[in-house]
Amino acid sequence: MNIILRQDYQGLGEAGEEVKVKDGFARNFLIPQGIAFLANAQNRKRFENEQKQRSWKQEKEKQQAEELAKKLENVSCTISVQVGEDDKLFGSVTAQNIADSLKEQGFEMDKRKILLDEPIKALGIYTVNIKLHKDVEGSVKVWVVKE
Repeated sequence: MNIILRQDYQGLGEAGEEVKVKDGFARNFLIPQGIAFLANAQNRKRFENEQKQRSWKQEKEKQQAEELAKKLENVSCTISVQVGEDDKLFGSVTAQNIADSLKEQGFEMDKRKILLDEPIKALGIYTVNIKLHKDVEGSVKVWVVKE
């Protein structure tokens, strides 16, 4: 049976490819799971329309991410922490702390999108990158000051 893949599937091919698979695999798994369409003229047009809508939606998301990145360039987070002797932090500043500080300023951000190689363990000014879209990154200034 010939099918058109709606999405990439390891071992079969990439989205948009027409591949030949066993009938049972297509009928019982690929088509019900929404991974593929039966290969015919109507479904080819259907796939092309899906692709146009998907690319339009991705372009819109990318534009929104770029606008957010421009807004974030002017934002700085001040995180006050307790310090001991020689200005050493008790604990560290993590992505969650930065996300909470951004939330207070009106920017809802998932902590997993904040790119920290390792937690911040010293006072100072840091530039932290944030993954807003697969092609767009923004940056925020983080001020770590003592309480």
